Amino acid sequence: MPKSYFFLVAAILAETIGTTALQASQQFTRLTPSLIVVAGYGVSFYLLALALKTIPVGIAYAIWSGLGIVFIAVIGLAIFGQRLDLPAVLGIAMILAGILVIHLFSQSASH
Repeated sequence: MPKSYFFLVAAILAETIGTTALQASQQFTRLTPSLIVVAGYGVSFYLLALALKTIPVGIAYAIWSGLGIVFIAVIGLAIFGQRLDLPAVLGIAMILAGILVIHLFSQSASH
């Protein structure tokens, strides 16, 4: 995996941690989860900036936001008990399909 994609995957993981902590912070009323939110988003944007050195911004952001949605949906189900109905599952499947099309077939994505 090229280094830029390592940075992108790490940015997605940091953003996912930050977003999960956002739910746990209870609207920033709990200190520790609130600090994790700030740190998670800060690290995420820094790593995204590193990935953007070689990955076009539209491609990187599509992958970053799409996988972030998928990860948060899974975490919402596993940790917070948030159920997804069939249209939500189908929508998430289409997001994953879009990411695969970009990665496998787009000449815009750096490989």
